[in-house]
Amino acid sequence: MTEAETIPAEPEQNDPPSGAAEEEAASFYRIRFREDGQECTAQSKIADLARGDAVMIRTDHGPEPAMIFSRAAGATDPDIPRLAPCVILRRATREEQEKYQRLPELEKEAFRICARQIAQLGLPMQLIRVERFFNGSKIIFFFTAENRVDFRELVKRLVQEFRTRVEMRQIGVRHETQLIGGIGVCGRELCCSSFLKKFESVSIKMAKTQDLPLNPAKISGLCNRLLCCLTYEYDSYRAIKKEMPRVGKSFLYQGTVYKVVRIMALQKLVHAVSAEGEEIVLAEEQWKTAEPVRKGPAREKNAE
Repeated sequence: MTEAETIPAEPEQNDPPSGAAEEEAASFYRIRFREDGQECTAQSKIADLARGDAVMIRTDHGPEPAMIFSRAAGATDPDIPRLAPCVILRRATREEQEKYQRLPELEKEAFRICARQIAQLGLPMQLIRVERFFNGSKIIFFFTAENRVDFRELVKRLVQEFRTRVEMRQIGVRHETQLIGGIGVCGRELCCSSFLKKFESVSIKMAKTQDLPLNPAKISGLCNRLLCCLTYEYDSYRAIKKEMPRVGKSFLYQGTVYKVVRIMALQKLVHAVSAEGEEIVLAEEQWKTAEPVRKGPAREKNAE
């Protein structure tokens, strides 16, 4: 066996590894299917798309039009390919753009017809929004109601009116706010209507952990439910407080016993008070050197 046969041939440097060519050619954009809808990241091999361009997106029920909102960052690590939830198939044709521009008016007309039918039938429900598939194969009616509603007669009338599949979807107050949209107390667009894909469970414990005022008016959103943003920093606060002395615990510092009355997690400061009423604020390097005081005889010994 010759030396040439024992050494495998090296691939040419011009040949990229598998999948690298697609990653290098992919461009990422932020898109919206509706002008007031959520933004979504999409990838495409078209590199010169601009804000306001109409494109066709791959979906489970066929191509759907969307509008380019802005460009998005690509992969941060070249060895790890980035995958986007949406894929841009191509630019929309002139006919598709004209049909896309008429779609909001068709949805408004469907909303008016459905609202009129609801009033005629006297159904205890409130219509919130109507979404129509681009190919006209289905219309979704979103509504709210306190209880279950028998809308079989309503669906029958809507099918006769639109000659297509009709879906009635009952939603809660949080999803209602997501569809309607609005501005939060922070002055920005609501998280649920701008980028949140699903609602996480929010509890009053999260507000307590972050030392927020337990005033419902201050920790509730437009939906009258606890703010979704309470979940954003909850894990960070919990991790920091886990290493700090708890409120109500006593410790010995410089020969005096203090009781923790407040902790400031982000600054890692501990506010404590002694039995004589002396108040101190300890930094991280100070309260870490303090000795905990236990209950019973051990506490008396530490105090001495």
